[in-house]
Amino acid sequence: MANDYTKIALQLQKYGTVQGLMKYINKESLKEQHKKQEKGKAVGIDNIRKEEYEENLEENIDNLLERMKKFTYRPQRTRRIYIPKEGSTKQRPISIPAYEDKLVQGNMAEILEQIYEPIFLNTSYGFRPGKSCHEAIERLDKIIMKEKVNYVVDADIRGFFENMDHKWLMKFLEKTIEDKNFLRYIGRFLKAGVMEGMKKYETDKGTPQGGLISPILANIYLHYVIDLWFKIKIQRNCTGGAYIVRYADDFVCCFEKEEEAKEFYEKLKERLNKFRTRDSGRKEQNNKVWEKSKWK
Repeated sequence: MANDYTKIALQLQKYGTVQGLMKYINKESLKEQHKKQEKGKAVGIDNIRKEEYEENLEENIDNLLERMKKFTYRPQRTRRIYIPKEGSTKQRPISIPAYEDKLVQGNMAEILEQIYEPIFLNTSYGFRPGKSCHEAIERLDKIIMKEKVNYVVDADIRGFFENMDHKWLMKFLEKTIEDKNFLRYIGRFLKAGVMEGMKKYETDKGTPQGGLISPILANIYLHYVIDLWFKIKIQRNCTGGAYIVRYADDFVCCFEKEEEAKEFYEKLKERLNKFRTRDSGRKEQNNKVWEKSKWK
């Protein structure tokens, strides 16, 4: 039987915060995560596949839960591999968790989704249920064609997943989550480290691409760093139209007035520096403010 997350919604409505989340990581939820794993997928440093774990599934899950209760469970290092980056000659790092870590991460990601989906703004589209890249493009097209838009700021945060600041992420999580043990395990995943070939690397920043929990952690981070900031500090203070569409670490901001577009771009650089993220400078010519009337 799947977890009943009704109490999470009630806590959020009543208090704006949630606690008691560890109870949602249980035997049934971990078995459900096991069912979701695809056969034949690449393995982590434990070299365990779904079929092997399933041979003693009940015993393995019971053992995992016992270790989690005693806090002797520690996520293993992820195994880093490289795959071709679409539209580029560069390669993209992918980190593969150990099998048990996939189960726990998947379970925790599901819990986080229940907490944050009602909180996220409808201007973000990446890694969210019921939203897609196609919808983001469609929304952006409507803004540019139908709203009062003359200037566009195209932004991309270079190396975001590798550089996301752990301390800021934990501060953002603590705004809503009061379960210290749940947060403790998120911290352990962030600090688990990486194995590349025979070399070990510590992870004092970033969240590995390939981790099941990484997409929603990235969205939580950018919800506070970009989405809310744009709505409260930028949009409300603009005298002309101002709009944003974000898909993961890619986002486009549209403005009616040139001076407000340029002012936003300068503030954006300061914002990214404050939260220890970096602007890519992608497509940069003279600056990153594009004038609609000069598009070809």
